[in-house]
Amino acid sequence: MHNICICNAFGVYSMVDARVTLSDYSNRVLAVVKAKYALKDKSEALNKFVESYGRNELECEATEAYVKHFLDVENEHFRKYGYKKMSGKELDALFGK
Repeated sequence: MHNICICNAFGVYSMVDARVTLSDYSNRVLAVVKAKYALKDKSEALNKFVESYGRNELECEATEAYVKHFLDVENEHFRKYGYKKMSGKELDALFGK
């Protein structure tokens, strides 16, 4: 059984007990991570792996500032170029076909 430390939405760490079944390959990867970072057990190795690569799997929440910036860029684009539609020939020319 592995004790896995996870961070909840409030940034407070809590312990969750989890029993996991690993493939041979996953077990070897965790062993390498454990040795590479001098961790004391595979639970810490799993935490390290998730901290390193978990961000790739989670979707980031859009902040209000980012949404405002995106809408400003969109409005500027439509102000500058309007709602012009592109023909198939123009699209092919743009992508070099």
